[in-house]
Amino acid sequence: MAARNELGRRGEQLAVDYLRAEGMHIIDRNWRCRLGEIDVIAEEGPRLVIVEVKTRSGRTHGTALESVRPAKLARLRMLAAKWLAAQPRRFASVRVDVIALERVGDDFALRHVRGAI
Repeated sequence: MAARNELGRRGEQLAVDYLRAEGMHIIDRNWRCRLGEIDVIAEEGPRLVIVEVKTRSGRTHGTALESVRPAKLARLRMLAAKWLAAQPRRFASVRVDVIALERVGDDFALRHVRGAI
């Protein structure tokens, strides 16, 4: 369990580093409410970007991207609405992205799907 948690933390940090390099500003990480969690909340210009990060060490249970099912994306939309309702600031639009990381030797392959829904 500790190894899986460490893998997830490492993947999330790699995703955040990538998003920053892409010019996004990170607003929050691991935002939680009683209904769930948003891994990364970022902004790209006037747009709010909700990011689900999935990290896998192998493909025995499918790819990292395949693990983000429609029900998870629907939950992220609902969580984004809850987060936005508590914010004084407004955004021009909201987008949900998925960053999938898979271990390749000692490194990770990263795939960024913008507008996953």
